[in-house]
Amino acid sequence: MKYKYIFFDLDGTLTDPQEGITNCVMYALEHFGIHETNYSKLMRFIGPPLVYSFSEYYGFDEEKSLEAVEKYRERFSTVGLFENKVYDGVYDMLQKLSDSGHILVLATSKPKVFADRIMVKYRLRPYFKLICGSELDGTRNDKNEVIEYAIEKLGCPRESVIMVGDRRHDIIGAKKCSIASCGVRFGYAEEGELEEAGADMIAEDMEELTDILMR
Repeated sequence: MKYKYIFFDLDGTLTDPQEGITNCVMYALEHFGIHETNYSKLMRFIGPPLVYSFSEYYGFDEEKSLEAVEKYRERFSTVGLFENKVYDGVYDMLQKLSDSGHILVLATSKPKVFADRIMVKYRLRPYFKLICGSELDGTRNDKNEVIEYAIEKLGCPRESVIMVGDRRHDIIGAKKCSIASCGVRFGYAEEGELEEAGADMIAEDMEELTDILMR
């Protein structure tokens, strides 16, 4: 097989976290007196590191962005992380990949402490050899840092690895680490985002993604 090691993003790729993330972003913004009702703005927070999104979309400086992240986590750690659902077809895809000898890894910008709980809650953990994420102190916030960490832990050749994700950060992270990438359209990428980031392949749906990864 060409890509023995498959690195998956979590939000927007394996699960649909829209409800939890948007609710928690709203909660954090309310702390600053911002009453956001535009869901298209809130949905842009799905995927990228939160500290960057608060800065990019609301002009927060670093100190204010970090405070916003803390408020976000206040709700997310108890309620928001389980306002989530697994995409249709994910379990079947993961089973097929596992049965065929692929090694599956989670590579998410989400703090590992939250990712671990989500993976167990939604019965995804048994399929994965390794769970890699950021730390609450900001360590490994960038996707390329998460990918690099996973490669080092596994000691795998880069030509045998592919990163699967729904946002440009997944694709850019893969390129920085010199591995292949596959974007998925069923997540939260804006129109043209995956192409602009330079995804090597793009899957329209879970069935096509399974076919690409099984080749």
